[in-house]
Amino acid sequence: MAAPTLPKVKAKLLEGKRGLVVGIANDQSIAWGCARAFRAFGAELAVTYLNDKAKKYVEPLGKVLEAPIVMPLDMRQPGQVEAVFERIARDWGSLDFVLHSIAFSPKEALRGRVVDVERDGFLTTLEISCWSFIRMAHLAEPLMKKGGSLFTMTYYGSERVVKNYNVMGVAKAALEASVRYLAAELGPKNIRVHAISPGPLATRAASGIPEFDELLNKAKAKAPARSLVSIDDVGVATAFLAHDAARLITGETLHIDGGYHIID
Repeated sequence: MAAPTLPKVKAKLLEGKRGLVVGIANDQSIAWGCARAFRAFGAELAVTYLNDKAKKYVEPLGKVLEAPIVMPLDMRQPGQVEAVFERIARDWGSLDFVLHSIAFSPKEALRGRVVDVERDGFLTTLEISCWSFIRMAHLAEPLMKKGGSLFTMTYYGSERVVKNYNVMGVAKAALEASVRYLAAELGPKNIRVHAISPGPLATRAASGIPEFDELLNKAKAKAPARSLVSIDDVGVATAFLAHDAARLITGETLHIDGGYHIID
């Protein structure tokens, strides 16, 4: 497999902007596709990795991105998210955008019926998959002195019942509602908030969903574009929303799925 590189673009549309990317696990991650696009368009990036196991995959990608800040961030570890934002405040003094691309549900909660989910599994799912974005927005707000953008990743299973998506669909619905409320609250400070909803993608996170290959085949067959989305498709669209040209777009759930979400 070829070493990861950045796409070549002529226009440095995000030059001078600085952003935090949370959720890169490897070079197949949606967060990596977004980071590649942000950097290719000229943005300076800080990136995080989940733990020591993930560090060996993320650190080389951080070097490709020329990221001056590469830090651990596990929302279940007290103080780690605060440490990341404190480092950004100390080194940069400001922040233009944040990409939140993390979600988690314990296996027993994710693979069971929603009606059977235990309290602890439900709370963990909502904490990591939804509250973590709200917390990052809270910490980013004082750093976005001239406005900025906040992005999180969602999925169609928030809107419709998708087989095997289960309690994560509930969490993503809460996440999308959070996006709308945050957009309303932070809009007067010129901070825009979006949920990005890609079509099915073969990522490590998706591998935990039973019968996922069937879902990929269904999406490709039914989407008007007759094509599956790539992490780079998601990245370029998200990078556009970080640009000042998108300054009056906020509170949206942007579907990047070849039109799959419009088909019954």
